[in-house]
Amino acid sequence: MKTMLKDVMLAAFALALCAAPVRADDVKAGDLVISQAWSRATPGGAKVAGGYLTIENKGTAADRLVGGSADIAGKVEIHEMAMDNGVMKMRPLDKGVTIDPGKTVKFAPGGYHFMLEQLKAPLKQGDKVPVTLEFEKAGKVAVSLDVQGVGAQAPGDAGHSGHMEMMKTPGHSGMKM
Repeated sequence: MKTMLKDVMLAAFALALCAAPVRADDVKAGDLVISQAWSRATPGGAKVAGGYLTIENKGTAADRLVGGSADIAGKVEIHEMAMDNGVMKMRPLDKGVTIDPGKTVKFAPGGYHFMLEQLKAPLKQGDKVPVTLEFEKAGKVAVSLDVQGVGAQAPGDAGHSGHMEMMKTPGHSGMKM
């Protein structure tokens, strides 16, 4: 009996270690956990920047990211990049993005992202840019974007300074967004 209880306790401890805790820089809003919020530094004169993050829905009902705002930008829109007949296209998602219960939606270069438009100042590597996201159920949620290098592909990626990384595929070339 003691051995079985010990095994159960060890298993419970191991599961607790494997569970994904909410980190200090994560933002919890209702059943949503928002993490890894970041952007790229922008060259001087740039009027747009992309914003990226991960949203996990730990609840039993869907929620939808419908918009946002930021003091540094005149407008914040939710966008998607997707292949259309072999051509990468970006389009605004006027109805937002649904985060289904038990699911995680990642906003990353080449997919879902939000656009900070009509920038009032350049984003500089190392800055923390406050943004307010708006959800149908969770309401307005303040997050801070960690500004990475110009060519960064993920949070914590220094990226490239001084130039934009180019994406080349057979028969197509263009900037990554």
